[in-house]
Amino acid sequence: MSHRLSGAARLFLAAALVLVVLATMALAKPDTLNRDEIPDEFKWDLSDIYADWEAWERDMGRIEAMVEEYMSLKGTLDQGPDRILDASVKGDELGKLAAKLYKYPALQSVTNTADNDIAARLQQVQILFARFGTAFSWFNPEMLEIPWETMETWLDDTPDLEPYRFGIADLYRQQEHVLSADKEELLSYYSQALGSPAEIYGEISTSDIQYPEVTLSDGETVTMTPGQYYNILATNRNQDDRRLAFEAFYGVYHEKANTYAAIYNGILQGNWASAQARNYDSTLQGALDGNAIPTSVYENLVEMVNDGAEPVHRYIALRKKVLGLEEYHGYDGNVPLVDFDKTYPWETIRDDIVESVGPLGRDYVSLMEEAFSGGWVDVYENEGKRPGAFSSGVYGVHPYMLLNYNETLGSFFTAAHEMGHTLHTMLANENQPYATSDYTIFVAEVASTLNERLLLDHMLARTDDPMEQVALLTHAIDDIVSTFYSQVMFADYELQANKLVQQGVPITRDVLTQIYTEAWENQNGPAATFDEFYGSTWTRISHFYEAPYYVYQYATCYASSAQIYQDITSRDGDVRAGAVASYLDLLKSGGNDHPMEQLKKAGVDLSQPDAFQAVIDNLDRLVTRLEAVMEEMERS
Repeated sequence: MSHRLSGAARLFLAAALVLVVLATMALAKPDTLNRDEIPDEFKWDLSDIYADWEAWERDMGRIEAMVEEYMSLKGTLDQGPDRILDASVKGDELGKLAAKLYKYPALQSVTNTADNDIAARLQQVQILFARFGTAFSWFNPEMLEIPWETMETWLDDTPDLEPYRFGIADLYRQQEHVLSADKEELLSYYSQALGSPAEIYGEISTSDIQYPEVTLSDGETVTMTPGQYYNILATNRNQDDRRLAFEAFYGVYHEKANTYAAIYNGILQGNWASAQARNYDSTLQGALDGNAIPTSVYENLVEMVNDGAEPVHRYIALRKKVLGLEEYHGYDGNVPLVDFDKTYPWETIRDDIVESVGPLGRDYVSLMEEAFSGGWVDVYENEGKRPGAFSSGVYGVHPYMLLNYNETLGSFFTAAHEMGHTLHTMLANENQPYATSDYTIFVAEVASTLNERLLLDHMLARTDDPMEQVALLTHAIDDIVSTFYSQVMFADYELQANKLVQQGVPITRDVLTQIYTEAWENQNGPAATFDEFYGSTWTRISHFYEAPYYVYQYATCYASSAQIYQDITSRDGDVRAGAVASYLDLLKSGGNDHPMEQLKKAGVDLSQPDAFQAVIDNLDRLVTRLEAVMEEMERS
């Protein structure tokens, strides 16, 4: 029987093949770093925020009058719920407009850091915000002059105040820590001074830092910048080269450790002064009280993870064996166990990420397809673009995702991670009024890390290549170690350093180094060899200086997503359906409740050890599976 195609069919097939080729060419990774030469489908479309700079300038001209109108309500809040409502609505309108005014130049700035005109416009917004900062300091103290009994009655009798109920009630919850209007204004004058140590840290760690040159075993001379350092650790299989890179890179920080200790002492003293001024018993209580997080959650997390480091010790012992090292050092932690250089093109990974979230339901999948469809994601690296990745929401518009996608496995999972943030923001903004749309950092990493876990399952299920299995398993293990264990190690260090200040103990280089050394050795275990310079790692963890008591939230989010994952992948259909529904409700809830309460509704109680144990158990299973794959590869 003949299977020859008709002329029309051949013409149709040829046309279809041309379309496929053209589509593939359009989606291929651009072979350029010139942003103007990168196709628009790989770049943000910021016209959804403002059509052009003229539209932005018009809104800049409006905001000052809006602030004056808001300020005109000062001294009137006790006149009734209508005045509370008026001030709240005006505050919301200011917040929404200010976000747009900031995001429009800010998002352009991160893709073109060398553009001075954009930088000037961004500074224009920042100066405006700084000038208006004290204009809002009157609101909370004036609210708190109204008795709660009166305020509660107003809330009950005024339905239009419902979007603000949670925020108002939470303000009264923290009443003892809100000062009088004149004292709040006085403290606002010190905000810039208290931020100076962090600014000094930024300058000494970026603007003024001089990275040394290192000559590697192949004769190449390399300036040991952060990018070069991590590249050598991740790609160079010569341990002596990794040691040279480590000693050169960390030596820069180690030799200035006394200066860094003085800077950090300034931050610790400022934290303690602010906590005492607001009637907190400790800096930890002051940092956690805003989200109603009991200090026991932080302390229990540190204790439990410190006691549960055995799976990390097993992983390090396995790496030491597979890499054939007599001694295993911290700088050996990034080199791959196997040579695996598979690339993951953008046009294929989008489908994989969308398919991987199938367990979350068709509505979630549809939202992700919309987010990937165009104009929301800035995909590839270009000259002048900042490194890294993030997702940034604009209420009333949509989120924008920044990537520097390079087709590696790591950047593949980064895209899934940031898309989790994007979907969280979409669901929160679509289901919450502006007043309660902004979710806290305490829950922010739940959606992103859950997406990564679902992608891991998806990729492991579809590959029978042992090399890819090793790459996927080590990526997942390294993610747990860096996002959960290492962040808790940092949190432990912060807690101990702050406690010493509260006890009046002098803060010196040696004191900080001892705290960090003990934490490092506990996490890495007996298979790892400690190097002196690792004791100085605290000098370059930027969160210590810029966002105190921040890092523990990575670990609590990871623990929360681990427990939710267990439920949404349960073999019990009813459990699975209920878990998906409650999880999506969590994402839709934005910031309408305290994060601990939001997580409880999603089935996670962080006051109990189960959530933290879920991560430890998961790491144990992944290490066991990796051990099995490596043994099978060794036998074959």
